[in-house]
Amino acid sequence: MRQIILDTETTGLEPAEGHRIIEIGCVELINRRLTGNHYHQYLQPDRDIDESAIEVHGITNEFLLDKPRFADVAAEFLDFIKGAQLVIHNAPFDVGFINNEFTLLGSGLGKVQDHCQILDTLVMAREMHPGQRNSLDALCRRYDIDNSSRSLHGALLDSEILADVYLAMTGGQTSLLLDTENETGSAVAGQEQSVQISSERPRLRVIQASADELAAHTAYLEMVDKAAGGVSVWRELEGEAP
Repeated sequence: MRQIILDTETTGLEPAEGHRIIEIGCVELINRRLTGNHYHQYLQPDRDIDESAIEVHGITNEFLLDKPRFADVAAEFLDFIKGAQLVIHNAPFDVGFINNEFTLLGSGLGKVQDHCQILDTLVMAREMHPGQRNSLDALCRRYDIDNSSRSLHGALLDSEILADVYLAMTGGQTSLLLDTENETGSAVAGQEQSVQISSERPRLRVIQASADELAAHTAYLEMVDKAAGGVSVWRELEGEAP
Protein backbone atom coordinates (compact mmCIF):
# COMPACT_ATOMS: atom_id res chain seq x y z
CA MET A 1 0.00 0.00 0.00
CA ARG A 2 1.45 3.34 -1.07
CA GLN A 3 0.55 6.42 0.95
CA ILE A 4 1.72 9.99 0.54
CA ILE A 5 1.69 12.28 3.58
CA LEU A 6 1.07 15.73 2.11
CA ASP A 7 1.04 19.32 3.28
CA THR A 8 1.01 22.71 1.57
CA GLU A 9 1.74 26.31 2.52
CA THR A 10 -0.17 29.11 0.81
CA THR A 11 -0.34 32.88 0.35
CA GLY A 12 -3.57 33.02 2.35
CA LEU A 13 -6.63 31.09 3.38
CA GLU A 14 -9.00 31.11 0.40
CA PRO A 15 -8.27 30.10 -3.22
CA ALA A 16 -11.54 31.84 -4.15
CA GLU A 17 -9.81 35.11 -3.17
CA GLY A 18 -6.90 34.41 -5.50
CA HIS A 19 -4.57 32.81 -2.99
CA ARG A 20 -2.06 30.28 -4.29
CA ILE A 21 0.18 27.44 -3.15
CA ILE A 22 3.77 28.45 -2.37
CA GLU A 23 5.15 25.19 -0.95
CA ILE A 24 4.34 21.49 -1.33
CA GLY A 25 5.85 18.82 0.90
CA CYS A 26 5.25 15.07 0.60
CA VAL A 27 6.77 11.97 2.20
CA GLU A 28 6.15 8.42 1.03
CA LEU A 29 4.98 5.44 3.06
CA ILE A 30 4.83 1.95 1.60
CA ASN A 31 3.19 -0.69 3.78
CA ARG A 32 3.34 1.79 6.69
CA ARG A 33 7.08 2.28 6.40
CA LEU A 34 8.83 5.53 5.51
CA THR A 35 10.81 4.95 2.34
CA GLY A 36 12.94 8.10 2.40
CA ASN A 37 11.37 9.13 -0.91
CA HIS A 38 9.86 12.61 -0.80
CA TYR A 39 8.69 15.49 -2.95
CA HIS A 40 9.38 19.09 -1.97
CA GLN A 41 8.92 22.26 -3.97
CA TYR A 42 8.67 26.01 -3.35
CA LEU A 43 6.53 27.90 -5.86
CA GLN A 44 6.31 31.43 -7.24
CA PRO A 45 2.63 32.44 -6.81
CA ASP A 46 2.65 35.62 -8.92
CA ARG A 47 1.02 37.52 -6.08
CA ASP A 48 1.91 38.85 -2.64
CA ILE A 49 1.70 36.68 0.44
CA ASP A 50 -0.56 37.88 3.25
CA GLU A 51 1.37 39.16 6.25
CA SER A 52 -0.64 36.84 8.52
CA ALA A 53 0.46 33.88 6.40
CA ILE A 54 4.13 34.92 6.56
CA GLU A 55 3.84 34.94 10.36
CA VAL A 56 2.74 31.29 10.21
CA HIS A 57 5.22 29.79 7.73
CA GLY A 58 7.95 32.43 7.42
CA ILE A 59 8.10 32.26 3.61
CA THR A 60 8.58 35.71 2.06
CA ASN A 61 7.80 37.17 -1.35
CA GLU A 62 11.51 37.82 -1.95
CA PHE A 63 12.44 34.20 -1.26
CA LEU A 64 10.03 32.95 -3.95
CA LEU A 65 11.08 35.32 -6.74
CA ASP A 66 13.30 32.77 -8.52
CA LYS A 67 11.16 29.69 -7.80
CA PRO A 68 9.22 27.78 -10.49
CA ARG A 69 5.48 28.23 -10.97
CA PHE A 70 2.97 25.46 -10.35
CA ALA A 71 2.58 24.98 -14.11
CA ASP A 72 6.28 24.13 -14.33
CA VAL A 73 6.05 21.28 -11.81
CA ALA A 74 2.43 20.09 -12.17
CA ALA A 75 3.25 17.00 -14.23
CA GLU A 76 6.07 15.93 -11.91
CA PHE A 77 3.94 16.51 -8.81
CA LEU A 78 0.95 14.61 -10.20
CA ASP A 79 3.19 11.73 -11.21
CA PHE A 80 4.49 11.51 -7.62
CA ILE A 81 1.06 11.35 -5.98
CA LYS A 82 -0.94 9.50 -8.63
CA GLY A 83 -2.49 6.24 -7.48
CA ALA A 84 -1.54 6.75 -3.83
CA GLN A 85 -3.67 7.40 -0.79
CA LEU A 86 -3.04 10.97 0.34
CA VAL A 87 -2.90 11.41 4.12
CA ILE A 88 -3.58 15.06 4.97
CA HIS A 89 -4.43 16.93 8.16
CA ASN A 90 -7.50 19.04 7.35
CA ALA A 91 -7.66 17.68 3.80
CA PRO A 92 -10.33 20.09 2.42
CA PHE A 93 -7.86 22.98 2.77
CA ASP A 94 -4.92 21.41 0.89
CA VAL A 95 -7.07 19.54 -1.64
CA GLY A 96 -9.05 22.71 -2.36
CA PHE A 97 -5.86 24.61 -3.14
CA ILE A 98 -4.42 21.84 -5.32
CA ASN A 99 -7.69 21.52 -7.24
CA ASN A 100 -7.65 25.28 -7.76
CA GLU A 101 -4.14 25.07 -9.21
CA PHE A 102 -5.26 22.27 -11.53
CA THR A 103 -8.21 24.41 -12.67
CA LEU A 104 -6.01 27.44 -13.34
CA LEU A 105 -3.85 25.30 -15.63
CA GLY A 106 -6.86 24.52 -17.81
CA SER A 107 -5.16 21.34 -18.99
CA GLY A 108 -7.88 18.84 -18.08
CA LEU A 109 -6.09 17.42 -15.05
CA GLY A 110 -9.38 17.10 -13.23
CA LYS A 111 -9.33 16.99 -9.44
CA VAL A 112 -7.06 15.37 -6.90
CA GLN A 113 -9.90 12.94 -6.13
CA ASP A 114 -9.68 11.66 -9.72
CA HIS A 115 -6.14 10.44 -9.12
CA CYS A 116 -5.89 9.60 -5.42
CA GLN A 117 -7.78 8.39 -2.40
CA ILE A 118 -7.80 10.88 0.47
CA LEU A 119 -7.57 10.25 4.21
CA ASP A 120 -8.15 13.21 6.53
CA THR A 121 -6.29 12.73 9.82
CA LEU A 122 -8.17 15.67 11.38
CA VAL A 123 -11.47 13.83 10.88
CA MET A 124 -9.85 10.66 12.23
CA ALA A 125 -8.49 12.50 15.29
CA ARG A 126 -11.87 14.08 16.07
CA GLU A 127 -13.50 10.65 15.99
CA MET A 128 -10.78 9.17 18.22
CA HIS A 129 -10.55 12.13 20.63
CA PRO A 130 -13.93 13.92 20.66
CA GLY A 131 -14.07 17.21 22.48
CA GLN A 132 -10.27 17.57 22.57
CA ARG A 133 -7.83 19.72 20.64
CA ASN A 134 -6.70 17.90 17.52
CA SER A 135 -4.26 20.26 15.86
CA LEU A 136 -1.01 18.73 14.68
CA ASP A 137 0.80 20.23 17.67
CA ALA A 138 -1.83 18.87 20.08
CA LEU A 139 -1.54 15.39 18.55
CA CYS A 140 2.24 15.52 18.88
CA ARG A 141 1.83 16.19 22.59
CA ARG A 142 -0.79 13.46 22.94
CA TYR A 143 1.32 10.83 21.18
CA ASP A 144 4.66 12.02 22.60
CA ILE A 145 6.12 12.97 19.22
CA ASP A 146 9.01 15.45 19.14
CA ASN A 147 8.12 18.53 17.11
CA SER A 148 10.68 20.81 18.75
CA SER A 149 12.04 21.78 15.31
CA ARG A 150 8.65 23.23 14.34
CA SER A 151 8.96 26.88 15.36
CA LEU A 152 7.34 27.77 12.04
CA HIS A 153 5.11 25.72 9.77
CA GLY A 154 6.78 24.20 6.73
CA ALA A 155 5.19 21.80 4.26
CA LEU A 156 7.92 19.16 4.25
CA LEU A 157 8.56 19.35 7.99
CA ASP A 158 4.84 19.16 8.74
CA SER A 159 4.50 16.15 6.43
CA GLU A 160 7.30 14.35 8.26
CA ILE A 161 5.69 15.11 11.63
CA LEU A 162 2.25 14.08 10.35
CA ALA A 163 3.69 10.76 9.19
CA ASP A 164 4.82 10.04 12.76
CA VAL A 165 1.44 11.15 14.13
CA TYR A 166 -0.50 9.04 11.63
CA LEU A 167 1.54 5.93 12.37
CA ALA A 168 1.06 6.47 16.11
CA MET A 169 -2.70 7.02 15.70
CA THR A 170 -3.15 3.88 13.61
CA GLY A 171 -0.49 1.63 15.15
CA GLY A 172 -2.36 -0.42 17.71
CA GLN A 173 -1.35 -4.01 18.38
CA THR A 174 -0.56 -5.84 15.19
CA SER A 175 -0.07 -9.39 16.48
CA LEU A 176 -0.05 -11.47 19.64
CA LEU A 177 2.27 -14.03 18.04
CA LEU A 178 6.02 -13.93 17.86
CA ASP A 179 7.72 -13.87 14.48
CA THR A 180 9.79 -16.86 13.43
CA GLU A 181 12.41 -17.11 10.76
CA ASN A 182 12.24 -19.21 7.65
CA GLU A 183 15.11 -21.14 6.16
CA THR A 184 16.49 -18.04 4.46
CA GLY A 185 16.59 -16.19 7.77
CA SER A 186 13.80 -13.73 6.94
CA ALA A 187 10.97 -13.13 9.39
CA VAL A 188 7.69 -14.95 8.87
CA ALA A 189 4.83 -13.25 10.65
CA GLY A 190 1.90 -15.06 12.17
CA GLN A 191 3.63 -18.32 13.13
CA GLU A 192 3.93 -19.44 16.73
CA GLN A 193 7.41 -19.84 18.13
CA SER A 194 8.31 -22.32 20.88
CA VAL A 195 10.44 -20.80 23.60
CA GLN A 196 12.49 -23.14 25.79
CA ILE A 197 12.61 -21.88 29.36
CA SER A 198 15.83 -22.66 31.17
CA SER A 199 15.57 -25.31 33.87
CA GLU A 200 17.74 -23.05 36.03
CA ARG A 201 15.09 -20.34 36.06
CA PRO A 202 13.75 -19.97 39.63
CA ARG A 203 10.14 -20.96 40.26
CA LEU A 204 7.66 -18.13 40.27
CA ARG A 205 6.58 -17.11 43.74
CA VAL A 206 2.85 -17.45 44.38
CA ILE A 207 1.40 -15.27 47.12
CA GLN A 208 -1.97 -16.37 48.44
CA ALA A 209 -4.54 -13.81 49.59
CA SER A 210 -4.85 -13.48 53.35
CA ALA A 211 -8.11 -14.16 55.22
CA ASP A 212 -8.65 -10.41 55.65
CA GLU A 213 -8.10 -9.79 51.93
CA LEU A 214 -10.56 -12.57 50.98
CA ALA A 215 -13.16 -11.13 53.34
CA ALA A 216 -12.70 -7.66 51.89
CA HIS A 217 -13.02 -9.08 48.38
CA THR A 218 -16.27 -10.86 49.27
CA ALA A 219 -17.68 -7.73 50.88
CA TYR A 220 -16.84 -5.68 47.79
CA LEU A 221 -18.56 -8.19 45.47
CA GLU A 222 -21.66 -8.11 47.68
CA MET A 223 -21.69 -4.33 47.32
CA VAL A 224 -21.43 -4.68 43.52
CA ASP A 225 -24.30 -7.21 43.55
CA LYS A 226 -26.47 -4.77 45.46
CA ALA A 227 -25.65 -1.85 43.15
CA ALA A 228 -26.32 -3.96 40.05
CA GLY A 229 -29.53 -5.44 41.41
CA GLY A 230 -28.33 -8.96 40.73
CA VAL A 231 -25.29 -11.22 40.74
CA SER A 232 -22.01 -9.73 39.53
CA VAL A 233 -20.08 -11.32 36.69
CA TRP A 234 -17.16 -12.00 39.03
CA ARG A 235 -19.34 -14.02 41.40
CA GLU A 236 -20.72 -16.06 38.50
CA LEU A 237 -17.23 -16.78 37.19
CA GLU A 238 -16.06 -17.83 40.62
CA GLY A 239 -19.10 -20.07 41.08
CA GLU A 240 -20.19 -18.09 44.11
CA ALA A 241 -23.62 -17.07 42.89
CA PRO A 242 -26.11 -17.50 45.76
